[in-house]
Amino acid sequence: MKEKIYYYADPLKDDFAGTNIKKKPLPQNYEYLPKNKLRAVLAWILHHLIATPVCFLYLKIFYGQKIVGRKKLRPYRKEGYFLYGNHTRAAGDAFTPSMAAFPKKPYVIVDADAVSIPFLKRAVEDLGGMPVPDSPALAKKFLEVVETRARLGNVIAIYPEAHIWPLYTGIRPFSAVSFTYPVAAEKPVFAFTATYRKRKPFGGVKATVYIDGPFFPDGDLPKRERKFELRDRVYTAMKERSRLSTYSPNRFVEKQDR
Repeated sequence: MKEKIYYYADPLKDDFAGTNIKKKPLPQNYEYLPKNKLRAVLAWILHHLIATPVCFLYLKIFYGQKIVGRKKLRPYRKEGYFLYGNHTRAAGDAFTPSMAAFPKKPYVIVDADAVSIPFLKRAVEDLGGMPVPDSPALAKKFLEVVETRARLGNVIAIYPEAHIWPLYTGIRPFSAVSFTYPVAAEKPVFAFTATYRKRKPFGGVKATVYIDGPFFPDGDLPKRERKFELRDRVYTAMKERSRLSTYSPNRFVEKQDR
């Protein structure tokens, strides 16, 4: 596989997803918790009976993917938890939370561009996509919805790096903002780290995803400090796992080094 070089200036903001979707702002009355029972049934069918088998086959065929440590999630299946992963694939990252949380349906926090394509918007929502609002007016509502989902025993998946760096083998720095959610909901957190090695004999990349945790918000700390401490533990676990990667067809170079 020919090496591809990506030049970046800011590891916090540069994105190499290559989707070029024109993001539309969410309407102020955006419905995060649909009340239509028929839609809920159809969403269950779409996720469990259609998308999950397709996702499993996709990840096996294209990445030979396996997940190590799923048993760590089992004791928390009923109460719900948060999953934090490194963002290194498009479809692969969209599908992996469902494989990790199976048989539960995870709700994945996504950028608003994921629901900006009219004919895909409904499917993304029914598969668990929860778009982050740009509007401060919706931000409070969004936090309440995430807390509600968590307290209902749902699984919430987050990619704190926010932007895709294809098959990147390190862990980029990320903020503690998204750790506000598990602190507020008082739920356990798990890290899931995708690692890569060369796939033989056919070439390509083989993915192994490691699950670490649980990590709980430290109740002995002042509430405003808990998200930072929790972020640091998750970041450390992900950094440690990322060292298991031995191959990527891509190289990432700072623009000043060009």
